[in-house]
Amino acid sequence: MAARRFFVGGNWKMNGSKGSLEELVTTLNTASLHDQTEVVCGAPSIYLDFARSHLDARISVAAQNCYKVAKGAFTGEISPAMIKDCGAEWVILGHSERRHVFGESDELIGQKVSHALESDLGVIACVGEKLEEREAGTTEEVVFAQTQAIADNVKDWGKVVLAYEPVWAIGTGKTASPDQAQEVHEKLRAWLRANVSGDVADSLRIIYGGSVTAANCKELASQSDVDGFLVGGASLKPEFVDIINARA
Repeated sequence: MAARRFFVGGNWKMNGSKGSLEELVTTLNTASLHDQTEVVCGAPSIYLDFARSHLDARISVAAQNCYKVAKGAFTGEISPAMIKDCGAEWVILGHSERRHVFGESDELIGQKVSHALESDLGVIACVGEKLEEREAGTTEEVVFAQTQAIADNVKDWGKVVLAYEPVWAIGTGKTASPDQAQEVHEKLRAWLRANVSGDVADSLRIIYGGSVTAANCKELASQSDVDGFLVGGASLKPEFVDIINARA
């Protein structure tokens, strides 16, 4: 089995200006980045063009969301075709903020995944439980249901990265311990083996998101089923370089 290539995504969320992002881009472009790590920056849609034109070619660009059809009367939405037209190659779908702030259902996220993949975009598909779900002991039930809705819409897993993001750890400063992260990643891989295929279970990159920092990234990266990170706040800071190099 070929080793899974380490994957680090930065989700800039609704942050940044051309000025601040130019500083960040300069930091990334001039940094020594581990050449065995795939790096993707998720820019706000209005800055996709800016990010792609300024970032070094070794760093890919992702949109943070898209809609489930190519064009039409959907005010405020963007399509995979538009994302690709800006030179971006990836899209983040199912992020907990889309689910819990904007009310996106598993069904809608699945439809978006399907259309993005049909449009030849790579998909960073997010799953994760809320604090009350973890405390109620339903973590597996929740993330398996979310993963099922994604899996039902995937034909080619080669263009998919699965991000496990416990909602209680996003932007809270709380991080799942390396053992907690590994436990869920291992269970997700077993679910894939049972419900999709052994090949997909072995090859799919399952990345962790939730208050990843330069201080905790190396220990998280040492876990056997943690294949990278989806980084929020820290991806806007110079320490993102240290996170990219967690396996260097």
